[in-house]
Amino acid sequence: MIRPHLYSSDIAFTPTVKAIQGRHGSREAYARMEEEYGWQTHITPEIAGFIESQTSVFFATANEEGQPYIQHRGGPAGFLHVLDEHTIAFADFVGNRQYITLGNLADNPKAYLFLIDYATRQRIKIWGEARVVEDDPELLARLMPEGYKARGEQVIVMTVSAWDGNCRKHIPQRFEAADVAAALEERDRRIAALEAELAQLREPARG
Repeated sequence: MIRPHLYSSDIAFTPTVKAIQGRHGSREAYARMEEEYGWQTHITPEIAGFIESQTSVFFATANEEGQPYIQHRGGPAGFLHVLDEHTIAFADFVGNRQYITLGNLADNPKAYLFLIDYATRQRIKIWGEARVVEDDPELLARLMPEGYKARGEQVIVMTVSAWDGNCRKHIPQRFEAADVAAALEERDRRIAALEAELAQLREPARG
């Protein structure tokens, strides 16, 4: 049975969840959150930028029995596209061809997108419903990252119902290998320039 949602966070805060919050002493704070501002139901420009900057995300679905499945999705920054304030879409690349996500979405449209940026220690949780588009080659071509060595098989389109951000607590700070390599390359260039400058300053002393 599908319950009508009084608050956007009810998509996750079921009566059972709220009862547990009550037992553990956090329900009062979350009740204030519900009344005062609640979770966002549309994608803001700031969050759209965060979404489209990700290179590695986790996409969750569940089958008709409720068994969850989480699949990693990755690509160059921009492989996730925010089409409008309620819609996210991405090209689904050919992978191991198990098609668990596609099968789940055929039986159960509920979906969840988890994004985490270790460098900035920020994470965003997105609830909604998703569908598979298999017969729109123009859309698939538009969503394929330019120059990326992958073959798009279909498109997944997610309609956002609500999203929320988590605090940074317990998120380890990690950096992309490419960002670290670029920082080290810049450091090495700076060291070489300083060494050359120092060598020039020492030349008169040798004479």
